[in-house]
Amino acid sequence: MLRLIVGLGNSGQQYFNHRHNYGFLWLDALAQAHGVRWQERFGGAMTQWEFNAKGTMHKVYGLKPLEMMNCSGGAVGRLARYHDIAAKEILVAHDELAFPVGKVRLKLGGGTNGHNGVKDIMRHIGADFHRLRFGIDHPGDQSQVHGHVLSNFRPEERRIVDAVIDDTCRCADLLVCTRFADFMNFLAPHSPAGKPS
Repeated sequence: MLRLIVGLGNSGQQYFNHRHNYGFLWLDALAQAHGVRWQERFGGAMTQWEFNAKGTMHKVYGLKPLEMMNCSGGAVGRLARYHDIAAKEILVAHDELAFPVGKVRLKLGGGTNGHNGVKDIMRHIGADFHRLRFGIDHPGDQSQVHGHVLSNFRPEERRIVDAVIDDTCRCADLLVCTRFADFMNFLAPHSPAGKPS
């Protein structure tokens, strides 16, 4: 079971629609779906809600680190230590350059693919956490990556992003129960997020 779900982004209204804020966008939608509110703790915006897991109510924490993307690990580490949450009980949702807009993939551990927020979390809790990776496309030239991740989604992209966020939030209980194959199978029939490359 997952006990902590982290969304990565940069705090501040000027970053709201940036590709790099996909994790914030998704976690905000998930929190809204459960009618919960945010409070500032551990260097981030934190919330909590309960999932019904096989007849038992299971508490899950949500966290948006607020110390900017490259320093995301501090808040994650503080909350995880305070509540004695192991890395394998944590899922981090973030943008992923390797996939086109609309695609979603899950993995446990592994490298960072240059994502500085993920890299900083690894510094604080190790690499053995789950990642929910939302595609944002690659600009095609490495020199353009910085500007690309800090650019707004185009309107046609944002429509796809909103659909993916809605679909993934509707089956988030499968994530919490670590039923990852079921999660991807739920997406596959009707969402670009679940379609194979």
